[in-house]
Amino acid sequence: MTTAEQKRAQRNRNTIFVEDGEILLREAFDGEQFVQRIRAPKCAAAARAGSFVHLSCDPLLPMRRPMSIMRVGDDWIEILYKTHGKGLALLAEKTPGDVVSVMGPIGMPFNPDPDRPHCLLIGGGVGIPPMVYLADVLRHDERYSPIAILGSEIPFPFAEATSSIDFDGVDAGINRTMPLLEEWGIATRLTSKQGYEGCFDGFVTDLADRWLNAQSEEARAKTRIFTCGPTPMLKAVADLAVRHNVACEVSLEEYMACAVGGCAGCTVLVNTPDGQAMKRVCVDGPVFDAATIAW
Repeated sequence: MTTAEQKRAQRNRNTIFVEDGEILLREAFDGEQFVQRIRAPKCAAAARAGSFVHLSCDPLLPMRRPMSIMRVGDDWIEILYKTHGKGLALLAEKTPGDVVSVMGPIGMPFNPDPDRPHCLLIGGGVGIPPMVYLADVLRHDERYSPIAILGSEIPFPFAEATSSIDFDGVDAGINRTMPLLEEWGIATRLTSKQGYEGCFDGFVTDLADRWLNAQSEEARAKTRIFTCGPTPMLKAVADLAVRHNVACEVSLEEYMACAVGGCAGCTVLVNTPDGQAMKRVCVDGPVFDAATIAW
């Protein structure tokens, strides 16, 4: 093993914690979607936008589930998910006072670039949580100006609001937003093909294309896209970034067993200066430069 490989193998040491997490809050939304706040002080202190946790859903299930972090407090993390299978259905039954095992934070975070201060955040479905976390980080850094596009083909997991913040590329009738991002002063619009009132009728990439076309060439040169969602959506966003010559980072979704790089069951083909290589989404990602992925 080369020195560089040794450093990569060791970079996660002493950064991932296992702790008993107490459920502090549980909210249920249409479409079998849930938000849970979990007291996990070690994970909260070390988390970065783009990292995730590996949760035990129930004592009856030995396998954990990877969950993106949506928000972080002084001693808590918050997750948003849609039930899919027995594990997440059992997790959704947990109520305040219940305890789950939390392993995290895991993974490489997003990498905002001061030379590209215009940050376009694009989240689709269960890819929304990392975008909320990143938005929270960016709003506290005066170097960056984030905006967000969130898409869903099922009801959004929050009470939609009408935005009073302008959004380039759409008329006044496209005005639905996430209340939390509106409160933070971040221009945000919702997209869907389901005909939801006030939402943009189209895919997230359609609205992103409109927004990018409304920017000057100079502004696009200072823009960086950050995105998370289903793989087809991520590829479409990566293609959009290429068309507009805009930098782009993607947070990949992949099935994970161990989530700490041991099983190599979540690998993805990546282009490197030395040729193509298989990288582990859990610890080499989940965030990658979109241009490096062998889509």
